[in-house]
Amino acid sequence: MRHTDPDGHPRTTPPVRGWPTTPSGRRAALLLLGLPALLFALITWQVLAHGPLARVDERLSDSLVHRGAPTQFLADLGNITVAVPVLAAVLLYVAWRARATGRDHWWRPSAAAALLMALVPLWVVPLKELIARSGPPIMGPGTGFYPSGHTATASVAYGGAVLLLLPWLRGAPARRAVVVLAVVLNIGVGFGLVRQGYHWPLDVLASWCVCASLLGALWFRVDRGPR
Repeated sequence: MRHTDPDGHPRTTPPVRGWPTTPSGRRAALLLLGLPALLFALITWQVLAHGPLARVDERLSDSLVHRGAPTQFLADLGNITVAVPVLAAVLLYVAWRARATGRDHWWRPSAAAALLMALVPLWVVPLKELIARSGPPIMGPGTGFYPSGHTATASVAYGGAVLLLLPWLRGAPARRAVVVLAVVLNIGVGFGLVRQGYHWPLDVLASWCVCASLLGALWFRVDRGPR
């Protein structure tokens, strides 16, 4: 099918991402999606059993907690009111660009990322209730700290935004820059949550694992698009 690229030049419809068809591609995809899921299962088992990994996690947290304004700012980047509007702006931009260039099913990538964001509380909240992990001592009594909802929100919002933007960015430097920015933002959120004592390190790592698998699945559905 003929259509125009982002600069208005006619071209053929680019290939669309999907599940790899080659054996090596399928193995790579399974590793991308499966390894984080396995790591999440291991962490969850250790937290539930209060195993050696969970005990190391708690000792490490005790040495890391030191509250301050800079780390509070980093933790706040995982708030819904901060991260979700960023994703929403990218969803609208990408949908507009795709429609303007005559893409078939121009709405699908944005809809997929929006669905991924909407699913976050549907798996985070039940896991918090089921596992009922207490928080760091500075948070006082209470449970529901595992996994970290702020980490999941930031990971899906910033990670999903980058995956949608990549096909529309011109040049490798621009693509590298947005990937690095998303990684730095998510590391910052995780560090801020741990440093402020809002979460144990494993709470953050567990959310990263789940979101890595979810974003990997989204990546296979993102249109290659013009570069």
